[in-house]
Amino acid sequence: ALGTDTAGSGRVPAGLNNIVGIKPTKGLVSARGVVPAAQSADCVSIFARTVDVAARVLQVAQGYDGQDPYGRQLTLATKPLPASFRFGVPDVLEFFGDAATEAAFAEAVARLQALGGTAVPIPYAPLSQAAALLYESALVAERYAAVRSFFDQHEDQVVEPVRSILASGRSYSAADLCDAQTRLRALGQQVAPMWQGPEAIDVLLVPTAPTHYTIAAMQADPVVLNRNLGAYTNFVNLLDYAAISVPSSLRADGLPFGITLIGPCGSDWQLAELGQRYHHATGLPQAAGSTPLPVPQPIAGLQAPATVRVAVVGAHLSGMPLNGQLTDRGATLELVTETAADYQLYALPGTVPPKPGLLRVAPGQGTRIAIEVWRMPAANYGSFVALIPQPLGIGTLTLADGSSVQGFICEPLALAGAHDISHFGGWRAYIASLRAGT
Repeated sequence: ALGTDTAGSGRVPAGLNNIVGIKPTKGLVSARGVVPAAQSADCVSIFARTVDVAARVLQVAQGYDGQDPYGRQLTLATKPLPASFRFGVPDVLEFFGDAATEAAFAEAVARLQALGGTAVPIPYAPLSQAAALLYESALVAERYAAVRSFFDQHEDQVVEPVRSILASGRSYSAADLCDAQTRLRALGQQVAPMWQGPEAIDVLLVPTAPTHYTIAAMQADPVVLNRNLGAYTNFVNLLDYAAISVPSSLRADGLPFGITLIGPCGSDWQLAELGQRYHHATGLPQAAGSTPLPVPQPIAGLQAPATVRVAVVGAHLSGMPLNGQLTDRGATLELVTETAADYQLYALPGTVPPKPGLLRVAPGQGTRIAIEVWRMPAANYGSFVALIPQPLGIGTLTLADGSSVQGFICEPLALAGAHDISHFGGWRAYIASLRAGT
């Protein structure tokens, strides 16, 4: 579903209902035709059961609209956040006496750390002060201006707390509005360093909502309780940030708890990628049912990091002593296959741990040798190759299907005294024969 988000309406409902809510960067999705709340802060938001679906909707919906007064041309970050990232956590947290939500947020911090994050306390006071300006300063005059002609004729028909908020907008002067806008800019400058420099955070983590309220409680005190629900959302659009709310846990009372990841303008795809990883780490079902989350998908709009395919033939195979040199660098197993029948395999003497040497021979004069093909981030490939000792090296191997891949080869001079084990068809079979004593 689509929603609108000025102060958190695209995030808080998601957090309270175990679904995903994407609040895009302002102007990324056209708001032309949307009934305005405060046009300079309004965003069209997206609700979905999974981050993948929400991100695909965003990819289709995004685009500059010159007929939207606040439309703008944006360039989004297309690289995911680093594997080791820094996330901000407010130094002062308010849960309005809700111990269950407080415990759920502590669990969320631990989960994000397990995903590679380092928690960094950030001063929350300036963000809280910015949030307060949305309803407690002359900025509220924009809300009144958005529907002034209708409101002036039908004020008594408008539901609370909307009526009180809109009515308060009449009391401010143009000078008051200028003062409020300047104050907001000053707060934005005050918090900007948390995104910049060597100690910067990559993302800000907050509870989507600090508590749950019953309908009866909300009806009894709508202004205050709505403000409480927006304690961690109201500042986001004012400071031109992007955000995504994702499910985090189900509390002991069965009520959902969600977290929001917040990033600078244009970080939408990065937030979606991290949000998807976080959501899948929770083990939660989709929405209110029991359907498990589907397999994670590449985030629309985010470029996958460059990778290198490398074939391994011996001690780097799955379960072998040096396999960790692959997995520690983020490599994943892509294919179990064989070389073309152009190779011989030798057990190299004196190597620790034991290693084979793969030698290319004349076409058709060798044997098919079992190999694994791994895919590794290109950024980590250099450090992997640097670990390879003589007489081994990396060259181009021909696979049984005729394709080529980089992989381990051996210098011919090193095979003096080596034992030809080609008839085993691969290193794993040879090692098994040693264990069996055959």
